[in-house]
Amino acid sequence: MIKRAFDIVCSGLGLLILSPLLLGVAVWIKLDSRGPVLFLQERVGRFGKPFYIHKFRTMRVENAGLQITVGADPRITAAGTFLRRTKLDELPQLWDVLRGAMSLVGPRPEVPRYVALYTAKQREVVLSVRPGITDLASLVYRDEGEQLARSSDPEKTYVEQVLPAKLALSARYVRTASFAGDLRLILATLTALLR
Repeated sequence: MIKRAFDIVCSGLGLLILSPLLLGVAVWIKLDSRGPVLFLQERVGRFGKPFYIHKFRTMRVENAGLQITVGADPRITAAGTFLRRTKLDELPQLWDVLRGAMSLVGPRPEVPRYVALYTAKQREVVLSVRPGITDLASLVYRDEGEQLARSSDPEKTYVEQVLPAKLALSARYVRTASFAGDLRLILATLTALLR
């Protein structure tokens, strides 16, 4: 109850305070490349319920490809490079938090394709809480794209190495979750962004 109230207050205030920045980013994206300002993608939420996550679009719309981003992906726009590096592309997810599909802190939501690879136990644990904008796995794998770029088979590396490690961190979060712990993760995330 406290966590949800905190999510509502912080996401609502965040959207209000950051509205000039959100508008500025939206204009930049429109001037930078063809396509919509927002990118919507199906993810798997609490109890396995699908929802659409909101992000600022950072890729060209005419190109399709992997559902993971690898290094200097040619699909990424000029504005997208900056938005991804600073994580500003994630700001629209404050709306997903406000509407109840996500939380500020929780396991990052995956696309159905990768959730299908979860074991029954992993589904039971990781999908028992609302997914979040940030968590420990997000901090540990902040430069995931660059890590995958060093692999000869990025998707195989993601499925066999990165995803299991992230799931282990997510499961640890669920088992030890607390309001104080969430505050620490939010502070660690903000610190990492400022650096």
